[in-house]
Order: sequence, then C-alpha cells, then structure tokens
Amino acid sequence: MRSTLICVLGLFLMNTLCYGQYEARKRNITLTADRKTIKEQSVTLTCNVEDSAGWKYQWFRKNSTGSGKTLQTADDGESDRLSISQGGIYTCRGRRSEPDAFTPESNAVIINETVPDKAVLSLQPNWPEIYRGETVTIRCEIQGGGDTKWTYQWRPDNLHTSPTPSEHKISSTDYYSGGYSCRGLKDSYSLTEWSNVFRLTVSSNKPKAKLRADNRDIPVGGSVTLTCSVDSSSSGWKYYWYRGEKTSEPLTTQDAVLQSNGQISVSQGGSYWCRGGRGDPVYHTEYSDYIRINKIVPNKAVVTLQPNWPEIYRGETVTIRCEIQGGGDTKWTYDWRPDNLKTPTLHEHKISSSGGYSCRGLKDSYSFTEWSNVIRLTVSLNKPKPTLTADKTITPVGGSVTLTCSVDDSADWKYDWFRQTSESSAPQLIRNFNPNRVISVYQGGIYYCRGGRGDSVFYTENSNKVTIQETVSNKAVVTLQPNWPLIYSGETITVRCEIEGGGNTRWEYEWRPANLNTSPTLSEYKIIRASVSHSGDYRCKGRKDSYSSTEWSDVFTLTVSSNKPKPKLRADNRDIPVGGSVTLTCSVDSSSSGWKYYWYGGEKTSEPLTRQDAVLQSNRKIRVSKGGPYWCRGGRGDPVYLTEYSDSININNIVPNKAVVTLQPNWTEIYRGETIMLRCEIHDGDTEWEYEWKRSPYTSTNKNEYMISKASSYHSGNYRCRGRKMKNAERFLTEWSAYIKLTVSDNPPAADLTVSPLWLSPGDSVTLSCEVEHPSAGWRFYWYKTIPKLSDNSYIYELLPGSINGTEQDSYIIHGPTHTAGYMCTAGRGDPVYYTRYSKPGFVWSGDVHSAVTLKVSPDRVQHFTSDSVSLSCEGNFTEWRVRRFPEDQNWSDCYNWRSMTGSTCNIYSYQQSDEVYWCESGSGEFSNAVNITIQNADIILVSPVHPVTEGQSVTLGCKLRRGELLSVSFYQNDKLIQIDTRRELKISAVSKSDEGFYKCKYSGEESAQSWMSVQAVSRPENSSSLIPLIFGLVCGVVLIILLILLYLYRRSKGSLFIRPIQPESTNQNETQRNENSSSLHDADESQNVTYSLIELKNFAKTGKRQITVESSVYAEVKTGSAADDGLTYAQVNHDIKGKAKKHKGKSAPAATDEAVYSEVKPGTAHATDEAVYSKVERVLDDGPTYAQVNRHNKGKAKKHKGR
Repeated sequence: MRSTLICVLGLFLMNTLCYGQYEARKRNITLTADRKTIKEQSVTLTCNVEDSAGWKYQWFRKNSTGSGKTLQTADDGESDRLSISQGGIYTCRGRRSEPDAFTPESNAVIINETVPDKAVLSLQPNWPEIYRGETVTIRCEIQGGGDTKWTYQWRPDNLHTSPTPSEHKISSTDYYSGGYSCRGLKDSYSLTEWSNVFRLTVSSNKPKAKLRADNRDIPVGGSVTLTCSVDSSSSGWKYYWYRGEKTSEPLTTQDAVLQSNGQISVSQGGSYWCRGGRGDPVYHTEYSDYIRINKIVPNKAVVTLQPNWPEIYRGETVTIRCEIQGGGDTKWTYDWRPDNLKTPTLHEHKISSSGGYSCRGLKDSYSFTEWSNVIRLTVSLNKPKPTLTADKTITPVGGSVTLTCSVDDSADWKYDWFRQTSESSAPQLIRNFNPNRVISVYQGGIYYCRGGRGDSVFYTENSNKVTIQETVSNKAVVTLQPNWPLIYSGETITVRCEIEGGGNTRWEYEWRPANLNTSPTLSEYKIIRASVSHSGDYRCKGRKDSYSSTEWSDVFTLTVSSNKPKPKLRADNRDIPVGGSVTLTCSVDSSSSGWKYYWYGGEKTSEPLTRQDAVLQSNRKIRVSKGGPYWCRGGRGDPVYLTEYSDSININNIVPNKAVVTLQPNWTEIYRGETIMLRCEIHDGDTEWEYEWKRSPYTSTNKNEYMISKASSYHSGNYRCRGRKMKNAERFLTEWSAYIKLTVSDNPPAADLTVSPLWLSPGDSVTLSCEVEHPSAGWRFYWYKTIPKLSDNSYIYELLPGSINGTEQDSYIIHGPTHTAGYMCTAGRGDPVYYTRYSKPGFVWSGDVHSAVTLKVSPDRVQHFTSDSVSLSCEGNFTEWRVRRFPEDQNWSDCYNWRSMTGSTCNIYSYQQSDEVYWCESGSGEFSNAVNITIQNADIILVSPVHPVTEGQSVTLGCKLRRGELLSVSFYQNDKLIQIDTRRELKISAVSKSDEGFYKCKYSGEESAQSWMSVQAVSRPENSSSLIPLIFGLVCGVVLIILLILLYLYRRSKGSLFIRPIQPESTNQNETQRNENSSSLHDADESQNVTYSLIELKNFAKTGKRQITVESSVYAEVKTGSAADDGLTYAQVNHDIKGKAKKHKGKSAPAATDEAVYSEVKPGTAHATDEAVYSKVERVLDDGPTYAQVNRHNKGKAKKHKGR
C-alpha cells in the first residue's frame, strides 16, 4: 500500500515536471541590443520571454574560437537587461524554479567591439588619377597596431581574398575608377573603424602632352622657352623632348638647356615635340602637337619705293623693292605683305594700287629676318589740280609779286607758267617745265600754272587764275574843302582826288565808297547840303589801264552830325569875389573847328555883348565883373552857319557876410535815435536870406535850421551852409561856412558799472561808478537795485532813491549796507531822453550769515581739491532758490548747469583751478551771505572756515594733503611764520580782530594757497550818544518846514515867483523799458527816514481885478542822511489847493491841482547844537513842483546859498 502511494506520488510529480518543461519550451524568447557596435560606451542587451512573468535569465557569449561561455550577473539573473563591453555572439534563455523549467535559447546577436587603433589607406605611387595600362598599389596601415596579427576588410568587397592581405595591386586594365577603404580585425568581433575613403580615377584615354612656347621667334642672340605639361589633375610625370622628326632618341642637354622638369630653352629653329612618362616600367603619354620655332637672323629688310612718291595718281606706276642689309652672297627668298605679292617671291614688284607694303628675307625654312617697316602708298583717282597763290595781288612801286604753284606734298614735279593780258587774250607760256614752283613777276596780268612728272610726262590740270595789278609810282590824295573834320547837317563841302606827278596822263578815278563811281569817274565830288548819310571813309586812286593804277589814297573820314551843335559855356568861378571878376569860356565840340563866338548877357537878344560890356581875352574867352545870366553861340562858313545857344550860366556876387554852422546840443558824437539840430547863422546881415545846405554828396535848400529827429549813420558827414538873396536881378551869396563834422554811431552805447568795495565790512559805504563807453557830454545817470527773477533766470530792476530824474554825478553812494546786493546803471541825455544800454549787474558781497537767506558749504572750508564734490545749501523761509557764482572772468551763472532749482542743496564739481564767489538768491528777492570758494589743482590746501568768525569764538585751521598723512606743518599769517610743530593744526581759542588776515600752510616744501579769514566784531548796544543825530534831524526838519512856510508866504506876497521850464515827459523807447523794470522811487527801508510836516500856504492868483485867496495844505517829505553825509538832500512837498492832506506815494508827476515842492538840503556836520538852516526855494508854475535848497552849517552864521 505504501509502495503504491509512493508510485502514484512519483507519477504525479513526474507528470507535473514534464508539463512544466513542456510549457517552458513553448515560450518565444527574443534577444535585442540598443546598438551592434561597442564604441566608447557599453551596449545594452534585452531578453524578452513571451507572455509570462517570474522568469530569471541566463546569458551566453561565444568568442571567435567557437567556444561558448555562461555569463554571471550581479543580480543572479533577475533583470532582463545586461550591459556588455566585449564583442562576441550573445544569446539568452529564461528559467523558473517551480517547477524548474527553461526556455529555449534566444536568437543570436552579434556585437562588434571597436578598438582605438586607426586604419589609414595610402596609394603607391600617390597619383589621384591613373590611366588605363598603369599599375598602382593600395595599402592598409593600422596606426598603433603594435605586434598584433591583423586581418583586413576591404571596400569594395571584390578585394576580399583569403587570407585578406594588407595591400593590393590594381591594374587599370582590370579595375575602374572608384572609392577604396579598409579596416583591421584583431579577431572576429574586435575591429577598427573604417579608414578614410580614397578615390581613384582611371581614365580610359591615353593622355596627350601639351607644348607651349613663350615666343615663336627666337630673337637675335636669344632663345625661346618651351613648356610641356600633362593634365593638371595628374602628377609624377617626366618629360621627353624631340626636334625635327619624331624619333626614338629624345633631345639631350647638348641640344637644349633644361630649366626644370617641364621646361627647356632652345636657340635653334625647327619643329619641336614632347611627351611625358612615369612609373616603372615607364608609361608614356601621346606625343604633343608640334610647335614651329623660327630663328630671327640679324640682317634687316627694308622696303623702298621707286620713285619715292607716297601718293600717285590713276595711270602712274611705281616699283617697290625689298633689300636685305648685310645679306652678302646669301640666296634669299622673300615674303611680302600683302600676300598677293608672294608669287613669285621676288625682291621687287611694280604696283599701281593703294596699300601698306612690307617684306622679310628667308635663308631657309626656319631662319629669316624680321618684317621690314611698312611703306604706305596712296593712289588718287582724281587728276590733281595745282593751287596758285600770290603773296600779294598788287605789285608795289618798283617791286614784284611772288607766285607759288603747289600740287601736293610729293616731289619731282616740274611746272609750266602762263600769262594773259586780258580775259579774252591767248595765254603766253612764260616758263616751260621749270623745276621751281615759285617765280617772281613784275607785270600786271592774269597768271596760271600746271605740273608734270615722270619719264612719259603726266600732266596735272591747269591751276586757278590769279590777277596781278601793277602799282605805278604816282600817289592819290583825298582833300576836303573846307577842311573841317566834323560837318553838320546843312553845310556844303567838296571832296577832291588829286594825283601827284600825274602829268598829262588821262586818268580815270575810282572812289570808295562805290556809289561815288559814276561814269565817267570825276576827280571831285561836291556835297551841296550835307547829311548823316554822307558820313564815312573816303578813298580814291587813279587808273592808267586795266592792270596799272596808283595805290589807294589814305582814308579820309568824313563825319556829318545830325544834331545842330550846341556850345558849352564854362566859368572859372560861378561866384565873383568882392572887387573881382570871372572868366567865361565858350566852345563847340573839340572835333570841329573854324568857329567864331558871339556873347549875350541878361536876356537872349539879337545884339551880342560889346567890348563895353565885357573884356575880350581871346576868340572864345571873355571876362565879366557883373553878376547875372550869360549865354554864347558859334558861327562859321559863308553864309554863316550858327550853332544853338549855349545853356546859361548864372554868375553870383559874393558878399562879405560870413555863414556859421552850429550844433544843438553840441555833442561831438551822436547815437542812433537821438534828436539834434544844425543851425546856419549869417553874421552882420539883414534877415532876407535864403539858406542852402550841403552835405557830401547831397545838397538841399532849406531854412536856417536843419533838424534831424532820429539820427542814424546815414546822417554822418560834413555839413556846411551859405546864405543867398536876389536884388535887382542879381543874385548875392555868402561864402560857404566852415565844415562841421557830425558822427552818428549805429551801436547804442553801453553803461559800465563798477562797485567799490566788493566785500562789505561793518560801517562801509558802497560807491557805484557808472561810465559810458566812448565818453561824451550831456549824460545823466540812473541807478538801480537788482531783484532776482527766477522764472527766466534774470533780474528785474528797481530805481534807487533820488535817481528818477537821473544824477549829474557819475557815482552814487549807498550808506551802511549790510547784505549782499546787486546793482545796475544806465545813462540818458537829450529831449526826448535817449538811454544807453543797461550795464551788467555789479555785486557787493557780505559774509554776514545772519541774513534771512543763508548759504552753507560742505565741507566747511574755503579751499578744495579739483574733483572734490562741494555741496551748497540755501536755508531760509522760501521754496525756490538759485545759487549764483562770480568767477574771476566777471561772468556769472547759477548751479547745476546754473539753472534755477527747487530744493535745498546742489553739488558742484570742478576739474580746473578756480577762485569764485557764491551766494543764494530766493524767489522773494532776497540775497544770502556770500562765500569765497577756491578749487586748487595742487597737492596741499589750507583748511579754514568759509564764513566769518565772531570775536571770542575758537577756531581751528588745518592743512590737508591730496594723498598721504601730514607730520610737521608750518602755518603763516600774512606771510609771517606763526607756528611749526607736529600738531598739524592751528588752534585759536578766542579770536580777536588782530587774528584777521591771510593764512597759508607749508609741508615738506609744498605750500598751500592763501585764504582770508574774516573776524566779525561782537555787536554792542548803542549808548545814549547815538540819539543825538536823531534829535538833531528832527529839530532840523521842524526848522526847515517853518522856514519854507515863511519864505513861501513872503515870496507870494511880493508876487515875484521865479519861473523855470518844466522838463517834458520822455518819449524815448528806452524810457518805456526803464519804467517796466523800475518800481517806485522809494523802497521800504527809505520810508523809515521820512518826516512829514503840515504846511499851510496861500495861493494868490490874479484874474483881472479880482483877487482870489486859496488855502492849501502842503506835506513835506524830507529824507535825512547820517551826520557824515554832506551831500545834497531833497525834500518833496505836495501842495494841495483843496485843503486836503494827501500822503505822497512817489509818483513822478502830481495832478493838475497839486503842487510838488522839492527841497535840496546840504547838511553840514552835526556837532553844534546852535545850527542854522537857510532855505532857498525856487517856485515853478502853479501846477508844477517847487524845489527848495537848504544849506545847513554849524558855525551859527547865516550864509546865502549860491547853489549851482
């Protein structure tokens, strides 16, 4: 029972195992590789069992020996992928353990391994192209192959033999062109890469050599270079040379000079060939085509022409001959050009056709001369006709005429000469076959010629005919009766031809112009009434017969004028000097003559002047001593032919009165736009004068005043005048006045402002000086304060007090300024006022940092290095500002491209050395303190405060290097050494006024620039003595007002008012601009020094017998200066007749009902308390201003003020 169970179990197990093996055998298994060649990287194999899982894999490799090997894997066959790095034949199979079963082996995959050695293919010999019949060897070489026994694979496959050798011989009879490559095999699966492809070209055609020559003719004593070549795509050729016939023996070095493998030089004529050969045994090309080389012999061929006529005519024949110079006894043959002369090859030919001819001589087939020069022959189809010329057609007296007969430029002509005595007479042969083509003839007549040449004479046509006139010795002369060169219409004249030495000959006359030749031709021609048509040149000659005559007479030119002549009357002076006379001259056109002159005075009458009326100096001149109009005219001939009357001349009587030109105003230089007046004044005379003005080159008649309202350069020049008047039909004149020179400049003058001092110190006064370029008289000066205008980067101008009407002085003093400020000036003169251009702004600077606007500098020092950044900041109660600078060149501009800014800081950079002043300007018109900043292009600078230092404060001065550290420094004040030690700083604990000055420092031979340190005094409260000027000013003001009231009432009661003209209101265009740029007369600061006082005045105006009393109130506005001011002080008083007190607002002209009173005050010193004030008041019109001038003295004595 147990054995039965065991048997059943065994059968079951066996059945299961067999079934599993059967199922495994049914599976399809496939092996694939990602590539078939191992090169640098491994190859991945993939084993794939169909439709099943849970397999493990076995891998197998077979090498070249045929033995197989099972491969071990790291994962014990779990992966279906395997990376390999060796060549061989690979297979795989699958295996399962439960039950244990195997698939069949997969397909085999061959993997080749590429070794690093390199296969190289070479050709021996290395010819890229070979020809059928040649043999070459291709060789495969393994670079770096070592001792390995290689086998080889070839492309194309027909080179694979067994065993495969490393080289093959290729015969071009067996193989064709193609590309060849190879590779080496270590074993069946280890090999190199394929070599490069070598392309071999096999030509089926046998090559043919090409032969070239640099010249086909060997020059005398020279040689020719021959060059042989095969197709440029092949190489390795050696060349063989042949001459004469193609033989087996090539040329040697005795026959030619070998220059290179493909070139030889030859010096013998003949036919040459060449061919190439290469290889072993030698493979020859075809023979080249032959080249014929000729040798030039030194003999020279020359073509001559017999006879030597370059041109022949139809019917003539010449001989051309070829001559060999130095030919000796050689039997030459000849080549001719053109070719039609070559048969037979003779040395001469007779020709009769046009063309160019040349020849050469031949010794043998390859030796000949060079071609001769070309001789050119021209055959004319037309029979030639000579040209007969004469050097002149008229034989001079006793002379001859030269005749020249010309055929052409050829020689050998001989000439026949003929003469005819008339057109109808038979010709006479005067010269026969004369070789001279030039003859001389002495007789008149008709001449012609002809030419002939050659053995059988060839005649030309007859030449043209030439008529020769014989000149006899008699002379013809044209005369005119009467002999006047210029004739006028209506006069009668006779033109006559006279033959000198004519004897009894019956002459015929010929005239020019031809219209005088009447038949018979007379010896004279009479013109009864001459006209313009008779004008012209007249000539004549006498004729004996047809070919004998006199010469033409000289030309007589007759001029007939269509205009009746008008004489010219001249006077040596139009003005008769006192007690003198004037000479008159009458003349007709200088080209005419024979005139007698008639003189007339006063009116044109039939009675001319007599000797009682004038002194006759000559036929055409008289002298007169009485003024008035004068005429003249001329007359000539019989009956008398009279000219027109001359123009009249007015002769003036000069009186002793003297004219003088004056200029108002008397300014030597005037500017465009000004108004001036010239006045002519007659001394010691009555008032019945008219005036004449002269300015070169213009003359005008006017009154005694010459007004120029708007002057320009056009009006520049010299001016003079004179007076004139008529009396009893005579005109009387003064002499011209002396010149007065007027210069008008088109360029308006500019004002130039200077400010002194430039930097303020406490208590300083500032002096403004204004100067006009090209200084001249009459200027008044106007002074302005500048107010910044940030909108357009400019300034507006405000008049300073007291300059609304200008000042006579060219300077203006400003007392006690404390802040930085800018000023300008201009000047004006004349009525209306003419203004100069405004001056450039001038500035006075204050270092006071307590102003409303403050400029601060960082770093806080005066000196800075070039390329340092310096920050400027403006502080104050404003939003817009600009920084200004004033360089040494007197140009100013502002920060950041120097434009207006909104902000608080700007930075400046400079790479050039400079010394400049900077300050701030605000939009509200305020100026800050000014600072001096210097940029130094040096290695050392002084560190000093940029702002003034207050007394009692401590200050530290330093020294700074551009690079490096300081050790020991020396400090100087005003060039005096004050400290030297290693502290590198100069400390002053309590600054005093004595510390003010220039400071600098030195270190190691380097010295900084100097900088000024300013010290401000400590402000102290004023003591009671400072109230004295104020009390004094108030007392003076009250006294002045009382005096003005008393003086005014006194003068009104007397009725003796002093009247002065009112200055008219300016209309000058500059005034408009000035008013636009100016503000009111008084600024806010000045109003604090004004005192007002009420004055009651009475105005007494007389109207008929009624007396009206008007009460009025006057307010006096008095501006007082300091005690040190001893200049002029003006007080303006407003007089209101309506009894109302009005505050004066500074207007330049009050209303018609107001009176303005200005008081000019000259204060003295303020030391005496018993001071007396005297007032001089000048009253103007009732509706105008009154000026009061007050002298204030401290001596207690009353003085009368003399004023100006």
